[in-house]
Amino acid sequence: MSTIPSIPVCVIRSQLPSQQTAVPFGQQIAHTSVIATAPAADRGPPPFWVPLVSGMIAGGIETITVWPMEFIKTQLQLNSPTNPLPYNSMSSGFKWTIKNNGFLGLYRGLAPTLIGSIPKAGIRFSLNAEIKGRLRDSNGALTPSKNFLAGLGAGVSEALIIVAPVETVKTKCIDMNVPFLSGMKTILKNEGISGVYQGAAATAMKQGSNQGLRFMWFNEYKTFVTNNGETQMTPLKSLFGGMSAGCFSTLGNNPFDVVKTRMQGTEATQYKGTVDCFKQIFGKEGVGGFYKGVGPRLMRVVPGQGVIFMSFEGIQQQVRKAAGV
Repeated sequence: MSTIPSIPVCVIRSQLPSQQTAVPFGQQIAHTSVIATAPAADRGPPPFWVPLVSGMIAGGIETITVWPMEFIKTQLQLNSPTNPLPYNSMSSGFKWTIKNNGFLGLYRGLAPTLIGSIPKAGIRFSLNAEIKGRLRDSNGALTPSKNFLAGLGAGVSEALIIVAPVETVKTKCIDMNVPFLSGMKTILKNEGISGVYQGAAATAMKQGSNQGLRFMWFNEYKTFVTNNGETQMTPLKSLFGGMSAGCFSTLGNNPFDVVKTRMQGTEATQYKGTVDCFKQIFGKEGVGGFYKGVGPRLMRVVPGQGVIFMSFEGIQQQVRKAAGV
């Protein structure tokens, strides 16, 4: 007679020591594998400090990567009948700047923005995560409107804490064609501390709507491509999600960006306030005036948001893994 080959078994003990269940070894290995490879999303929201640190690192990477495009975009938005530029497009702006100021001229104004972008991105991502946690329903779900509110709250907060003063100094330094420290001294001497916070209301509107639209899009996109958190985001998916979110938010809030830039420029005194700035732009330049610089802004924001969201998602995964949270 032929012998029947034995099947290895693994004994699994239940809560009662006297009970034992024999399970084929292969089934036990498969069960263990499912537990070990459970996606990170199943671990729940990370502690507050994780998105804070991850956002700060990602913010620095994004700023350095796309600053030349931000520089030209700001110049084009400052262009007006009373303050004409020698160029009118992104490509001609690059050529003129490099020819007249050298390659490093494209990085003028970077210092205040880089200093501000690191804590700014940390505040943005950590507050967005915190607000989302408070808005979730009993099943942990979020509607698109709640995702928008979370991004809006994070955007307004970062605007008032970091963005308004940093963006004002950056814009005026570019407008005056001077380095950061020299520009800061001039602003404080001529306008006082209030000159540093010029256009704060417009900045809050721009930043709040910007981040509201951006996070709403990205979080809905992330829910879709990860099958509601059952799988992890790949770098390529994060890159595309960030780029599409950047495109969506830019088209949605460019009028606020134009008004914010005008209110922070050296000729801001011609406007009585944010509402008056809206009225004057519409009256003198029409609807098209609100979309000045939208092409260069898209060229800067779309890759920039791809970089920052891809960096953030990857860095956050590594930080959580290293910290075991």
